[in-house]
Amino acid sequence: MNPLILDTENYVHPRTPVIVALDFADEKQTLQFVRQLSPHLCQLKIGKELFTASGRHLVEQLVHQGFKVFLDLKYHDIPNTVAAACKVAAEMGVWMVDMHASGGQRMMEAAAEAVSHYQHRPFLIGVTVLTSMTQADLLQTGVNRPIAEQVMHLAGLAQQSGLDGVVCSAQEATMLRAQLGQEWLLVTPGIRLSTTTTDDQRRIMLPKDALAAGSSYLVMGRPITQSENPVLLLEQINQGLI
Repeated sequence: MNPLILDTENYVHPRTPVIVALDFADEKQTLQFVRQLSPHLCQLKIGKELFTASGRHLVEQLVHQGFKVFLDLKYHDIPNTVAAACKVAAEMGVWMVDMHASGGQRMMEAAAEAVSHYQHRPFLIGVTVLTSMTQADLLQTGVNRPIAEQVMHLAGLAQQSGLDGVVCSAQEATMLRAQLGQEWLLVTPGIRLSTTTTDDQRRIMLPKDALAAGSSYLVMGRPITQSENPVLLLEQINQGLI
């Protein structure tokens, strides 16, 4: 069963587990889609393409509408630069922001310290191994560990560094939940409505199976944004029917 995480600002009440990835090219397309949704149905994720196209204005507009926004820019830079970026994210009012755990402990600790004094700070999430990567892809980067071991290593490093959770595939969720505890956030992309459709993802899982495995949040893009009835689909996922 999906654990209920409690926090004075973000987890006063149980929330939908779905984070909708807004993989649109511009602000106009994004807002046209978001008009169908409401904050009680889902959280929203803004990634590199949309943020590059629309910038801070769109993020703040969605926050003003009451949505919890996951700013998915996967920071990976020197500690001072990442810390400064996380401060800006906090000032924008984002709910969650991520960084590559492979950036190291000093980088992650600097990020955690940078937002520690904000009354409503964003959750800081470490990216472990991208769900698009296979074992062969990982080997090409010079990492000889099996994917699961590398995910566990980076997740442990993120926890030691003061982060709130990690991005991982749902296939690693049970292992991480057991090792890192019930309050550790597990944000899982690669969620599909059919395991026969992978797109650019490789380590995938169905929504109800991912939640049963221990995922806290499910990142879903095209299955929802290309759906004929995204509201109905979100309601079905939230009710554990899919």
